[in-house]
Amino acid sequence: MKQKTAPTIEDLVTLIETLRGKNGCPWDQEQTPVSMIGYLIDETNELEEAIETKISDDVCEELGDVLFQLLFIADIFKEKGDFTLQDSITGIYEKMIRRHPHVFAGGKVNGVDDVKKQWLEIKAQEKGLKI
Repeated sequence: MKQKTAPTIEDLVTLIETLRGKNGCPWDQEQTPVSMIGYLIDETNELEEAIETKISDDVCEELGDVLFQLLFIADIFKEKGDFTLQDSITGIYEKMIRRHPHVFAGGKVNGVDDVKKQWLEIKAQEKGLKI
């Protein structure tokens, strides 16, 4: 699968679908969300180390590895008919707008502490909790 231009997220999703598809890789085909947890944790830990060392090439590589794991897990859920990657993107997009009324809805905050307090209040409200 040779690329002529820089690959996109869609290309990476297609690659994962190929790996998990009928003529794909047996290892990739047998993975489940639960079996992927350890790999995701390992890659996240490697990303943390790269960030702490401040070596941007390593951060770039590890971000790619974490992204791959996340897309891989999302593809498994899509295969089962539970949700799509677009559902996740829509959900996080809407959540970020809701949780930043000081940016998107004319709200006002006085610094980082107000932002954190507001975030927790909105999160609790979304979950039907009282803080």
